[in-house]
Parts: sequence; structure tokens; C-alpha cells
Amino acid sequence: MIMDEPPPCVDYYPGWVAHADQLFATLRDEIDWEQHVVTLYGRTMPTPRLTAWMGDGAYRYSGIVNEPGPWPQAVVDLRERLRRELAVDVNSCLANLYRDGTDSMGYHSDDEPELGPRPTIASVSLGDRRRFVLRHRSTGERWSYDLGRGDLLVMRDESQSDYAHAVPKTSRPIGPRINLTFRHFQLGRG
Repeated sequence: MIMDEPPPCVDYYPGWVAHADQLFATLRDEIDWEQHVVTLYGRTMPTPRLTAWMGDGAYRYSGIVNEPGPWPQAVVDLRERLRRELAVDVNSCLANLYRDGTDSMGYHSDDEPELGPRPTIASVSLGDRRRFVLRHRSTGERWSYDLGRGDLLVMRDESQSDYAHAVPKTSRPIGPRINLTFRHFQLGRG
């Protein structure tokens, strides 16, 4: 069942980034995108999206070690704005490039130990809108957001312990989308 009212651990700011289309074009060209390979259920396959990790140290996710790349100035500017407006010391960014509707991310939680027990995740979406789904682990209740064009979604408190989130595949014709996921990475824990 899709719910109307968002859970108390999620804040949505539509159009948070001005000039979002220009920023999308800049970052699509400036970021050094990679496509990693993962093994799931004994099957090795490329991840269904491109990624780039920016941070103060390496980050391990699903058996992949992401070495930090350079911070484009535009991402540094977003990081500083998030620090001011959210009063959260974000020191890393996982960038995802969804090239079309076949690129996706399955249900998961950002609950790795290096993120701490109640992380704040600030997610900036640029480019075409894509459905983002949040699902409560116990009740199965779901919330759906169409994110893109400079929207900001902030997940905090119990958002990672009690909920899972996904960017599902779509058969709709859709253009590329960049998602910048800012978080506080605890050094020395990865």
C-alpha cells in the first residue's frame, strides 16, 4: 500500500538545486564514472548503473572497494550548502548515473557500520525524474517519490534501520538521471 504522508524520518525539498539541468550536464562530463562488477547468488554481473565515490577514504559496499575520486567544484559547493542547511558534517558522496530506465538499484538500506547507527543521507537528484520507493521493513507500507530536476530527499534517524529504499527499473522511455548521495563516513571503520 502506498502511503500519502511521508514517514517522519524523511524530508523532501522539490527543486532544491537551481540550474539543475546545467549542473547535470557539468557533472555527467566531469565525474569519472565506473561500472563495477558484483556477484549475487553466485552470478557475476555488471552493476545496473555507473558510480563514482568522492570522500576522505575508501568505501566498501557489496564487496566492492570504492577508491575516492576527485571532488568536482560543483559537488563541493553542494556539500558545503548541505553542511550549512542541515547542520550535518557530510564528508562523502556516492554518485550514481542511471543511464535509462533499465538502470536501477534494488531494495537496500544504507546501514553499513562506517555510516553509524542513525545516519543522515542527503540525496540530490538531477536529470530526468525516476521513481524512488521507500518501504517499511515490518509493515510493508510504501512511499513513492518521483525525483529529479534538482530535488533533495533527506533520510535521517530510523530511515536506514526501519526502512529499505530502491530505484526500480521502468519500461517508460526515460533519459539519464544523476543521484548524489551525501553522507558522513566514519574514517577508519571501512
